[in-house]
Amino acid sequence: MRAFAQDDYGGRVRVHLIDGTYELFRQHFGQMARHTDSGAYGAAAGVVASTLQLVSEGATHIGVASDHVIESFRNDLWAGYKTSAGMDEELLVQIPVMERALEQVLIVTPDKDLGQCVRGQRVVQFDRRKGEIIDEQGVYEKFGVPTTSIADYLGLVGDAADGFPGLPGWGAKSASTVLAKFGTIEDIPASSADWGLPGLRGAEKLAVTLRDQMELALLFRRIATIETDVAVGTVDDWQWRGPTPGFAAVAEEIGAPGLVERAQRLADRLAT
Repeated sequence: MRAFAQDDYGGRVRVHLIDGTYELFRQHFGQMARHTDSGAYGAAAGVVASTLQLVSEGATHIGVASDHVIESFRNDLWAGYKTSAGMDEELLVQIPVMERALEQVLIVTPDKDLGQCVRGQRVVQFDRRKGEIIDEQGVYEKFGVPTTSIADYLGLVGDAADGFPGLPGWGAKSASTVLAKFGTIEDIPASSADWGLPGLRGAEKLAVTLRDQMELALLFRRIATIETDVAVGTVDDWQWRGPTPGFAAVAEEIGAPGLVERAQRLADRLAT
């Protein structure tokens, strides 16, 4: 998400929220982490370096979220939800050190579930791999539903990346067609005769599936819904003011001491 607001001095505040786990995977599997003398924390060093690059490009406030443990309350709701099983140990051990390195502190992720947070052109997604900004219209063009219906959309079609399947027969086209008209799962009429969508193939079979598995659809929507009551402080807490006193030790730990000088140069430049 990249959100813009006026600060106390009449300038622009650029708030970037970063999906730390996605960035860690991107650095690791994209073999982009060449900022370290030690390969053990190469991906974490790459995330720190790319975050500093965001500041260099104009980000003023940064928040980073990551799956520290991977397992969450969603695993209690659905046994098939993604876990850390099979995840490379070298990636798992880098999550906490990455968090400590970025403790000083755009939704910077292409994940479709974050599309529900996009609003207009002021709160958007940024796919750094493709260099694409996805605003509210972009979400609609991609999924065929407004951002307010993304969780409902995922409740019907599922999300293989997160480990829940959706309802049998409900695909991207059918879900987007129906939700574009009715908005939420609960507002979809029980009978397809009341849908007013004569061109939708297999409509009655879809309606029967939804009637029979409504509780499951609502469960999947709950799993896909972004939590908004987590304590994250205020935007002011996210302002980057230069490397913290403990940053040098973390940079040394991840084998990238050069990041300290880079961060300090950036802080000095922003202070002038």
